[in-house]
Amino acid sequence: MAAAMDQTALSHPGPALLAAEATVHYGPVPMELCGQSVPPGSMRLQGDGCLLRTTTGYALHYTKGHGVTIDRAPDADPAEESLWLNGSIYAAIAAIHGYLPFHASAVVWQGRVYAFSGPSGAGKSTLSAALGQHGLPLLCDDTLVLDVVDPKRVLCLPGHKRLKLTAEAIELTRARQQEKVDPVIEKFYAEPPGGIWREVLPLAELLFLHEGDAVAFTPITGAERIGRINDDHYTADLFAAARGEDLSERFARIARIASEVSMHLLVRPMDGTRFAETTKQIAAWIKGDNQP
Repeated sequence: MAAAMDQTALSHPGPALLAAEATVHYGPVPMELCGQSVPPGSMRLQGDGCLLRTTTGYALHYTKGHGVTIDRAPDADPAEESLWLNGSIYAAIAAIHGYLPFHASAVVWQGRVYAFSGPSGAGKSTLSAALGQHGLPLLCDDTLVLDVVDPKRVLCLPGHKRLKLTAEAIELTRARQQEKVDPVIEKFYAEPPGGIWREVLPLAELLFLHEGDAVAFTPITGAERIGRINDDHYTADLFAAARGEDLSERFARIARIASEVSMHLLVRPMDGTRFAETTKQIAAWIKGDNQP
């Protein structure tokens, strides 16, 4: 599938830049950023850097152009490192470089991206992985990094995180189970059945997940479009902080994005016995039922 669609991929500096900026070094990490203390269990982003200190023995410090320095306590869980690095820190790096991290998982069809957003537990990862059975490769899991500079289109950078699924979701999606994410986290890393897309592509659709009795796609219109883009996930706040936006500037940016992107409310049952049927319906809609 990926080879057949390579001609639609876009040349873009973002993936290589973010990969280089997320290069890891190990050593001591400061207790403060820009003169302000960052206590355990908190994160601060200011200027060209960010500092995260956890309550589990980790401290991660990013400075633009110098990568990420990690200080790990001897008794800290090594499995946590990638979770912090690929979560809050990577989102902060993206925001500092002008890319918008959005809480979504996404798949690819015919050179365009279809992204699923919703709160934790809404099934974003499971649905995105399962769509691979219908020929839609996974672009990203949990965090979709967007380039919103072009006024005519929104571009999606390929994901940086490995897919994480519960054992039940792995069975439903037919993903290939890999090692456990963490001894206390009941999820496993997994390889999606449709493979992974690794190039930049334009965003076709944002689909916001809700539970209901049957599969239904309802266009999102009016002020609700702005409300949906004004994501309350921490990643949205990171971008506003990195860009130094005040409330009016943040609203103007959100309104512009809302005017450019197609959005639907996707209602579907969360019944595992109907999962294959509903996934097939969603794949069919993406493949053609939504096209003019």
